[in-house]
Amino acid sequence: MLDLTADQSPKADVGSDSPSRADAWHSPERYWTSLTEATAHLPAPLAVIERDALRHNAMDLLVRSGGIPIRVATKSVRVRAVLDAVLAIPGYRGILAFTLAEALWLAEDHDDIVLGYPTVDRAGLTALLADENLASRITLMIDDLAHLDLIDSLAAPGSRPEIRVAIDVDASLRSAALGHIGVRRSSLYTAADVAGFARQVVRRPGFRLVGLQMYEAQIAGQGDAAGADAPVIRMVQARSRDELRRRRAEIADAMFDIAPLEFLNGGGTGSLEFTGSDESLTEATAGSGLLAGHLFDGYRSFTPAPATAFAFDVVRKPEPDIATVLGGGWIASGPAVASRQPAPVWPPRLHALPREAAGEVQTPLRGDAARDLGVGDRVWFRHAKSGEPAERIDSYHLVVDGTVVDELPTYRGEGRAFL
Repeated sequence: MLDLTADQSPKADVGSDSPSRADAWHSPERYWTSLTEATAHLPAPLAVIERDALRHNAMDLLVRSGGIPIRVATKSVRVRAVLDAVLAIPGYRGILAFTLAEALWLAEDHDDIVLGYPTVDRAGLTALLADENLASRITLMIDDLAHLDLIDSLAAPGSRPEIRVAIDVDASLRSAALGHIGVRRSSLYTAADVAGFARQVVRRPGFRLVGLQMYEAQIAGQGDAAGADAPVIRMVQARSRDELRRRRAEIADAMFDIAPLEFLNGGGTGSLEFTGSDESLTEATAGSGLLAGHLFDGYRSFTPAPATAFAFDVVRKPEPDIATVLGGGWIASGPAVASRQPAPVWPPRLHALPREAAGEVQTPLRGDAARDLGVGDRVWFRHAKSGEPAERIDSYHLVVDGTVVDELPTYRGEGRAFL
């Protein structure tokens, strides 16, 4: 059983130059060699979760949030054992699910689930509308009256349980000079937009407005640590933080007399310090920082531990400085740019070939370290994002103190695929 509530790792001797087991990732050679040895008996491709690195990340997110409760974003995990272990830590509260089918499944064991995106899943809605217990556990996300119309078309008010809903509000920055900065989500933006929509929602029988969501992707999902554009990113993010703090306060004030909200949710892994300092918010959402895809290496405010990784084996050597692994093309969603490629992390200084990149069935890797790799040797990769590798594998092998101690099924391993 995965337990993150207590630090169970032995510490290094006082005065020793070696790191403790609990932060062994600070010594890459030690960390990756340990994972190689721990999994030598397992066939590739394989994926691991290192417990102490996961625990470090979970605790670091709490520190960064400054005490505001954290709702766990399931799309960035997709492993029920990890979700349960994180939610057992004081300071974590509730789930942000990504599809209604997933929310219905998780509601068998969890009673505070917010659906992070609108749904038109008629079969799922029909199941929700027919079950008072499910309706009490799941909050649907809306930003259009058409979402309510669809529900009413499936079951009229009075013939179904009251449905909990939350309003999704666009948290992007709208700049006269730069245009729309952030992701394209809700059409609702200003306090007037939100208040006008909320009044229409609360007048509709059969619905209860319980919350708001404002996810600032342009801050939470954009690293600011390095690169030629880092100064511009920092400037835009600072401007967005100022604007968003004012706008959230206006929206919270406008909602005060409209509906007694249970939560106003914001944040993400990359913006928890800001989220925790925003007095308009009652909770944050985070998920990516738990398993820590390499996209989250580029932030000034935190450095996540590489809690997950996957390995492929070398199957041939087309050139002395090229080692080809079988597999590798686990590309992350988003724009088709280099940052979405999986990153080979051990042995060090390996890189994919520009004209091939990470391939569907093979990935040639070039670098000095490739000269020392032979057929059958193992190469470790980190995925760009956190949850998406779970769609490729049936389970993660849980590593504790250099030993595989358990196998944690992914959603896929439990026979579930939601997106």
